[in-house]
Amino acid sequence: MEQLNKRILTLDLIKGMSVIGMIIIHTLLIFANVKSQSDTAIGSFIVFLGRGTSIFLICMGITFMTSSHQSLTSAIKRGGLLLLAAFFMNFMKFIVPVILGFAPAHFIEKYGWHGPIEQQYLYLALLGDILQLAGMSLLFVGFIRKYVKNKYGILAIGLLAALVSREVSGIHINFPVVNYILDLLFNNNFPAYVYFPVFPWMSFIIIGMFFGKWFQQLNYNGPQLFKNMLYVGLIFIALGAPLVFMYGNYHYNGFYHMGPGGVIYFAGWTLIFLWAIFRLTSKAKENTCMKVLKYCSKNLTSMYMIQWILISWGKGIFGYRQHGIAFVSILILFYILLTFLVQNTLDIVRKKEPLIVFRRIAVDETVLK
Repeated sequence: MEQLNKRILTLDLIKGMSVIGMIIIHTLLIFANVKSQSDTAIGSFIVFLGRGTSIFLICMGITFMTSSHQSLTSAIKRGGLLLLAAFFMNFMKFIVPVILGFAPAHFIEKYGWHGPIEQQYLYLALLGDILQLAGMSLLFVGFIRKYVKNKYGILAIGLLAALVSREVSGIHINFPVVNYILDLLFNNNFPAYVYFPVFPWMSFIIIGMFFGKWFQQLNYNGPQLFKNMLYVGLIFIALGAPLVFMYGNYHYNGFYHMGPGGVIYFAGWTLIFLWAIFRLTSKAKENTCMKVLKYCSKNLTSMYMIQWILISWGKGIFGYRQHGIAFVSILILFYILLTFLVQNTLDIVRKKEPLIVFRRIAVDETVLK
């Protein structure tokens, strides 16, 4: 029974969905023209899906607390590896196309920078994305997991991180390397744009840790955990909505660099969403779709890197933000299949179990039903 299992099927499925979702979102953002992104129902819906980062981060926090690797050393090591992976991914995304001569010339223009093209692409290689956020955050939350044993203490730290985010934003000194680290932590004033600064986005991870600790104290009772998420989510929305809609310049001010009210508001809706997905999946039987999603969840980091590299390379073939929604829809299917193909190839090379589901469809009773 799921409530006796430290792994929560719902979280695995959601993380698996996020893999498929990010391929869809990134393909649209890179290849669809502005009109297709904003003036079509499909484009607008996909852009809306891109606001689901908090879902992944809260899930990350929960699984971080219930992982079999609980030492501080493992958290720091994992954080360092994620940072290395992040910069390797940026190198593959941006520098390799320049070296091989298939980077679109007009891509860099959207950043509005001037100066040598080599310097501009160096900035892109330092771009701060979700992997940088995860890696930097693990360097902090490992200490929280080790030394803070009270779940409400964990929650208080998460809310405090959101509360101070606007106040510490923009801290700089006259030293570029340190400024880059400060921007990964606090803001995006460094020329390399930081999409997800640690403050406030780490707050979502710590809120997830609060529920992970609660899950442990509930003796891994999944249904009760998600019921608690519903209640806390409603409270968070009640607290965050007035701040966002009445004092939006301070408490929201854009999705990527929201203030404390925005964090609480988005966390509330995320918790309600997690409860709803749990209700939908709690009695679901194992089937091919679940196998695919659990495979994606297991390989989330590598598939995240693979799809971004493939999509970025595709700018040199398909162009950058030049296509309508019909052609982009075909590209979405193409990149989903290509990402799975590359991941499966890596699995075979590394002698890990690849995703081979269709071979067994004929005898899979769950599929036949």
